[in-house]
Amino acid sequence: MNTLKSIVLITASLFIGGLSAQNMGGGEANPHLESPKSAIEHFMDMRFGMFIHWGPVSLRGEEIGWSRGKQIPITEYDNLYKEFNPALFDAKKWVKTAKDAGMKYIVLTTKHHDGFCLWDSKYTKYDMASTPYAKDVVKQLANECKKQGLLFGVYYSIADWKHEHYATRYGNDPRPKETSNMTIYFQYMKDQLKELIDNYDPFLIWFDGGWEDAYTHEMGMELYAYLRSLKKDIIVNDRIDKEIEAMTKKDQPRSNKYAGDYLTPEQRIGEFNIENPWETCMTIAKQWAWKPNDKMKSLKESILTLIKTAGGGGNLLYNVGPMPDGRIEQRQIDRLKEMGNWLKINGEAVYGTDGGPFLPTDYMVSTRKGKKIYIHLLNKQHQTIKLPFQKGVKIKKAYFLDGKSKVTVNQNKNHITLAIPQELPDPIASVIVLELNKPANEIGIIHRTNY
Repeated sequence: MNTLKSIVLITASLFIGGLSAQNMGGGEANPHLESPKSAIEHFMDMRFGMFIHWGPVSLRGEEIGWSRGKQIPITEYDNLYKEFNPALFDAKKWVKTAKDAGMKYIVLTTKHHDGFCLWDSKYTKYDMASTPYAKDVVKQLANECKKQGLLFGVYYSIADWKHEHYATRYGNDPRPKETSNMTIYFQYMKDQLKELIDNYDPFLIWFDGGWEDAYTHEMGMELYAYLRSLKKDIIVNDRIDKEIEAMTKKDQPRSNKYAGDYLTPEQRIGEFNIENPWETCMTIAKQWAWKPNDKMKSLKESILTLIKTAGGGGNLLYNVGPMPDGRIEQRQIDRLKEMGNWLKINGEAVYGTDGGPFLPTDYMVSTRKGKKIYIHLLNKQHQTIKLPFQKGVKIKKAYFLDGKSKVTVNQNKNHITLAIPQELPDPIASVIVLELNKPANEIGIIHRTNY
């Protein structure tokens, strides 16, 4: 049995009702400008979405954007669109893949750092309309998301290493940056973003690339206010501005100086945080864009990533990279379907939950909603688990979510003890439900160390 060495209960008042403790929005220039609370809450309730990195670079199997001028000569990279003909692209299959995985939203890279646009944009010829395929991929995917009941979001890179007026050069680009004009480029971004909102009605815009010196904090705040004027309930990530959570220290607090609605830790599970909305973005394989025979994450790693993220209070945006012919690899489809099968049984403990009240450990995480706490068992490390429990909170019923397996809980006024059966319902992660006599969000976050 585990022995409790220390317990610290944080007062519950700060956390009741979910995400409200810290203001996120328009930054110091627009302190009262923010996304509606209802939009953010709905976004965070979804918990699981699909990220899609795709473009002409899939013809070479290298990383999108970053390989321009590095692995692929600039002239060659910039002309790949002339060969790009994804004749097997099927928006219905893409959306069904996400839906079968239990995902609730999709975010597509409409423009990455390479500047190529996956839609028919009137502001550039470097777009999908100029490829042999010529059809509007973004329109097809946005329409299909609506048909199948998923929300559609767009990724848009602030950095654009091809555009003549973007004032940063990458990959040994020989063009002098002195000929660029960020005022012209900033207007280009505004025009394209308005085009995306007007034509495809995304619920969210996922920015990237704003870390470069050519883009300023003032631009970030101005762009946030502009987007909010176009669509009141649009959700915008933190990378619209200069504070990028993925590149800061893990324990660094979010500053209200910067614009953005939520944080975006990258290729790692975010720290426990129910004060600010956040979303981990992570690849199902190694590379963001498609790569032949890229090493793919196991089902165990995929499921544990999802529930550890939910247990920390965040969403998971899980990335796939479609092939040049427009198909998602079957092995990736199969892996996602396996995740969906797990969620069919255990999704109640993921969707619409808050993290806590117990902080994550290496063998369990917890989520909660209504009058229920969900204990996600990550391994069989312990036959019994002893947890501190708040005085006055009673467990009325305890059971595994599979509806078949039984669990025994003993409770006294200071703690509970869970007796874990030899055989768990799921070989990867099993979920215990604790039904309470009061709302689970009224319980303070319970810190514990040295079990």
